[in-house]
Amino acid sequence: MVMVFQNTQVLLLAAVLLAACLAKLTIRNPRAAVPEHVHGVPVPAGLRRATAGRSIRGMSVGLGLGEGVLGLALLVTSHLSVRIATMVAFAAATWVVGELRVRRPDAGCGCFGGLSSKPAGRRSVLRAMLFTAAAIASLGAPHAGLDVLRTGHARMGLVLVVELALFAALSPELSALLLPRGLPRALRRGGGGSGHRGAGQGERQDVPRGARRGVRHRPVVPCARRRSPLAETYATLYDSPAWAAHENTIASAVPLDVWREGCWRFVVFQARADGRDLEAVFAVSTSQYDRTVRAALVGPGSAERPAGAAPSGRPS
Repeated sequence: MVMVFQNTQVLLLAAVLLAACLAKLTIRNPRAAVPEHVHGVPVPAGLRRATAGRSIRGMSVGLGLGEGVLGLALLVTSHLSVRIATMVAFAAATWVVGELRVRRPDAGCGCFGGLSSKPAGRRSVLRAMLFTAAAIASLGAPHAGLDVLRTGHARMGLVLVVELALFAALSPELSALLLPRGLPRALRRGGGGSGHRGAGQGERQDVPRGARRGVRHRPVVPCARRRSPLAETYATLYDSPAWAAHENTIASAVPLDVWREGCWRFVVFQARADGRDLEAVFAVSTSQYDRTVRAALVGPGSAERPAGAAPSGRPS
């Protein structure tokens, strides 16, 4: 049974690498802006260059061709060097996806070309880790992929189907394949209202029937460049669990300061907790989908607008 499991990993990894190669060669990555700050923290220049490079067509094609070569090599040879190269490739991919999730939460991993445009989340990191574990398990497999296919039996097929189902469940790209690209979720379901909790009233997603064909091919605006009205930010904030958790500490409904950095708008309120004067700082994502609100209580004067950050205005 151990040998069956090891041989199955060879087929799984070959299929994933060839699928990634095909996606990178046929589906272009959307060109996204690269913010200099995320969560108010400067993004290292090296990481900015690396993430910007993923949107360059030549690099995407090069990565895809490399993955295709590895996938074909797994099918035709059982040489240990091929297995080690595959393991290193998936380990490196795991590190990159983990770094993106922490330092560039607005960026997609590009694992499957333009299908992987959604921000890298926990599922993407877990999937990459499992692929790395599969690559480690394949080191002891005695057969090449084509030999496994010729001598395969029911147990191997069952293991492969279960693993493919697991990785499909961990893949955010599946929704991009099953649903029309570029349309809001509400329109994909046939509805016309706002499709996500916290969407502002001024951002209605109705599209005339005759214009839907043009919208279908329109790329989603990167969050760092997307226009996000204050009304939308406040609607998202007031409907969030973060606001509900800190609402009782807010001492004034009028914000002390409001500004935007990249994919986030920061809203600072005067607060009071445990007899101390504090400031409640809310970071509201300006992303079109999957918006997030984060909150923190800090000492007075700690939440200062960084130099160069433009004010977003105050409510009347």
